[in-house]
Amino acid sequence: MRADAEQNRERILEVARVALKASSAASLQSIAKAAGVGQGTLYRHFPTREALLLAVYRHDVEELIDVAPALLAEHPPAEALRQWFERLAAYGRIKHGVGEAVEAATRADLSGEYYAPTCAAITLLLDAGKRAGTLRPDVDAEDILQLVGFLWRTDFGADREARTAHLLTLVLDGLKPQ
Repeated sequence: MRADAEQNRERILEVARVALKASSAASLQSIAKAAGVGQGTLYRHFPTREALLLAVYRHDVEELIDVAPALLAEHPPAEALRQWFERLAAYGRIKHGVGEAVEAATRADLSGEYYAPTCAAITLLLDAGKRAGTLRPDVDAEDILQLVGFLWRTDFGADREARTAHLLTLVLDGLKPQ
């Protein structure tokens, strides 16, 4: 792909992420306009709305997976895990707001594609906390996924952010060693 085409694609994806977070009903036309490209350019990269939603989904999941080592390099393990959860919560808000992306991802079986890398990112964070003595030794990545599943399955309404922060604090408190 030419450099300018790749820049257009990335700009479209970034604008789409912001627009879809604001409203799951954001139109492709409004996304193209905000990205500063014509509709033809948008459709060359993303021939359908589902294709764009899937690309946003993939980008967000890959970004979430890739940030775990950087968080550990910058913060103590328990804080790195908290910040990773906060990013997961932000992703959950976007995913919740774009139910079509979730449905499309299921149809495309992307969940299976990202399950192992997500577990690996969580395991990296958990293992560092266990070594530091700040996290329980009897928890694993699958436990964590079960515990934080509320992030993308529940609509808390207007107080979503406050309730999410409270629930994440409860989860993190539960992960502390006895």
